[in-house]
Amino acid sequence: MNPGAVRSYALELNLTDSENATCLYAKWQMNFTVRYETTNKTYKTVTISDHGTVTYNGSICGDDQNGPKIAVQFGPGFSWIANFTKAASTYSIDSISFSYNTGDNTTFPDAEDKGILTVDELLAIKIPLNDLFRCNSLSTLEKSDVVQHYWDVLVQAFVQNGTVSTNEFLCDKDKTSTVAPTVHTTVPSPTTTPTPKEKPEAGTYSVNNGNDTCLLATMGLQLNITQDKVASVININPNTTHSTGSCRSHTALLRLNSSTIKYLDFVFAVKNENRFYLKEVNISMYLVNGSVFSIANNNLSYWDAPLGSSYMCNKEQTVSVSGAFQINTFDLRVQPFNVTQGKYSTAQDCSADDDNFLVPIAVGAALAGVLILVLLAYFIGLKHHHAGYEQF
Repeated sequence: MNPGAVRSYALELNLTDSENATCLYAKWQMNFTVRYETTNKTYKTVTISDHGTVTYNGSICGDDQNGPKIAVQFGPGFSWIANFTKAASTYSIDSISFSYNTGDNTTFPDAEDKGILTVDELLAIKIPLNDLFRCNSLSTLEKSDVVQHYWDVLVQAFVQNGTVSTNEFLCDKDKTSTVAPTVHTTVPSPTTTPTPKEKPEAGTYSVNNGNDTCLLATMGLQLNITQDKVASVININPNTTHSTGSCRSHTALLRLNSSTIKYLDFVFAVKNENRFYLKEVNISMYLVNGSVFSIANNNLSYWDAPLGSSYMCNKEQTVSVSGAFQINTFDLRVQPFNVTQGKYSTAQDCSADDDNFLVPIAVGAALAGVLILVLLAYFIGLKHHHAGYEQF
């Protein structure tokens, strides 16, 4: 087979043998999050999701000595390999190997150490022979400084008679999931009026700096998007969403992404050296029609709380990023600075904002009541005074 080169959002390989019959088929999506040390001795995290031009050189159908193998090359010095083995009635996704090049100045512009690093993962996922393995759910592999994410996976090694099987073997997550078979079905069909959505499930997200947690966030997220006069409401599923980010002395970033969300950034900042707030939100995501929706606003002011505390709001709130994009939050709690021992600090509740708003109203109402009582007393006294004159 001549693997050739393709550029695609989903990776797909139809490997054929010497008789041009399909021997291995795979279609899947993946990205990688890599943490690396910079030249100034700090750590950064980068997500590798755009594979650019992909080749499959070295992919083989397998023989008596060697099992099937999917080999993928992308970018300068990046590669990925999946190995398969066969037993009497099953075949296995045996291992996965990912190599990345910190010498690539586009991806790792300030890496302290330059070179190609490799992480190996043993899987041993067993699948019945002549079954097509499907796993739409997000699967995560984490080792050393690398987190690998896979979703929308279809694969069959040892294809019989050149025909990919119609019998599907589901991964455990898909067996227990109530989500529709493809992630895109979680996005509503475009209509002029958005379909009402149930309350989204709250997810817990974190960002690490070295071995320490530096940012915590728990929230249910509902996206309200309007594009080309079409409104959509999308609940973010925390089970298929993963987080990365960074922490600095005066700014902190929480980045969420999934199979449809390229990135959803929450940028926090410090003001007056004693408080933090949500300053910026950026999003780029794929809509159900295949178009890309992107919005950025770096002039926001939400979720204000003292440094050393967390901000909490259990009721529904709306972050208005633009006229075309709003985020409804539920059961929110965030702490982007001064996290200790991986736990939230004492929370400032958003109800305190309501209390602050009600205080002047209550004081005004009390003063008005006192004034009314004074006026009533005055008029009653005046009336009695006139009655005294008439009796005299």
